[in-house]
Amino acid sequence: MKKWFAGFVAVLIGLAAPAVAASAPVSGAGAPGSGDPFFPLAGNGGYDVSHYRLRLDYRPATRMLRGRTTITATATQALSQFDVDLRGLTVSQVLVNGSAATWWRSGQELVVVPTAGIAEGAAFKVGVRYEGTPRVVTDPDGSIEGWVPTDDGAFVVGEPQGSPSWYAVSDSPRDKATYNFEVTVPRGLTVLANGVLVSRTTSGPRITWRWREGDPMAPYLATATLGRFDLRRSTVDGVPSYVAVDSKLSGRQVVGKLPAIVRYFASLFGPYPLDAVGAVIDRAPSVGYALETQTKPVFDSMPDESTFAHELAHQWFGDSVTLATWPDIWLNEGFATWSEWAWDEHAGGTSVHKTFKKLYAEPASAHWLWKVPPAAPGSPVVLFGSAEYERGAMTLQALREKVGDAVFFSILRTWAQDHRFGNVTTQQFIELAEQQSGMDLTAFFQAWLYASGKPASW
Repeated sequence: MKKWFAGFVAVLIGLAAPAVAASAPVSGAGAPGSGDPFFPLAGNGGYDVSHYRLRLDYRPATRMLRGRTTITATATQALSQFDVDLRGLTVSQVLVNGSAATWWRSGQELVVVPTAGIAEGAAFKVGVRYEGTPRVVTDPDGSIEGWVPTDDGAFVVGEPQGSPSWYAVSDSPRDKATYNFEVTVPRGLTVLANGVLVSRTTSGPRITWRWREGDPMAPYLATATLGRFDLRRSTVDGVPSYVAVDSKLSGRQVVGKLPAIVRYFASLFGPYPLDAVGAVIDRAPSVGYALETQTKPVFDSMPDESTFAHELAHQWFGDSVTLATWPDIWLNEGFATWSEWAWDEHAGGTSVHKTFKKLYAEPASAHWLWKVPPAAPGSPVVLFGSAEYERGAMTLQALREKVGDAVFFSILRTWAQDHRFGNVTTQQFIELAEQQSGMDLTAFFQAWLYASGKPASW
């Protein structure tokens, strides 16, 4: 969830260089962006990333971040030049396969020219060393993300374009990779990154936290949130669980619901899909939202139960199964909002049907709910508006009532399991719903997802 609740809506050291086939013809530059309709320069062409190693050193007193990112990738075309996304920070060195590369900056693009061309299909490594004070990224809707300073550390979130503010990356949701994090901070601070905790070691006044995310992850879902936290470790049905709460926050009953929520969603959607689970509850008043960072959603304040459930549902819908392009955000937010409603009903609250009916009673003039089609928002300004959340969830409930519970839940389970660790489009969901139901749902999805105005019949 990246939604306003009040108001609108690495450098290479000691690594062997992979061989590049000298006989292969090498030419061409990778595209400077992935071509996303809303953020065309996010991500890069010409290569596919398989792994990031992030080594970071942060000093909250000065807000100085020093970083080394090592990118392991495979060329998808012959490359004489390629881009990496990085915002603002000062670059001091770029290596490709262990050799110093020529590079320059162009906006958010770090343009890299290796000393030797890279053949199509060849594996290669890129090391970037950088430092500086990370600058928050402001989106078209006015929300902020990136490395956001707090009074005791940093609240680190990346949806949709904040990740390049703190590490060198190919920032496309389609370019999933595994991650290793090594983050050094003043002793007494806790770092929460994605995946499982590998180790923590103290050296004098500094402590280094090491985390590993072994499941493929979209770049915007990475985090390294840090501060003074009470960290509790446990397991949920064998899955490592890490729940961190800012030491100054009270009212922690909601976090105790995590196992029950995860088990309930697993009963609906299939087994929990990732290598760890948890939550990070911080004090970040300048942010104004929670976000489904993979394995450990982060919250800017103590959440209510519905918001907590919403972010945990994203671990299935948004994190494991991720949109391919940003205009399809309803595939993340509509699914998580419907799941939130389902948990509310399961916990003794309002039924999903009644929630649907209450929203459907909103007048046709309700601006964001009815005027913005969830699958065709048209502008990043409304990317995180009511249509993608509530109308997206209403689309799912209307589908449920049209095809029946047995088919509907089969659709959701198949969607979550068949696309685990992958990227998806609205058209793929439509095709699955028609295949599972045996119905022609063209008119249904046109009314709910693509047409402006309140659906009158479906």
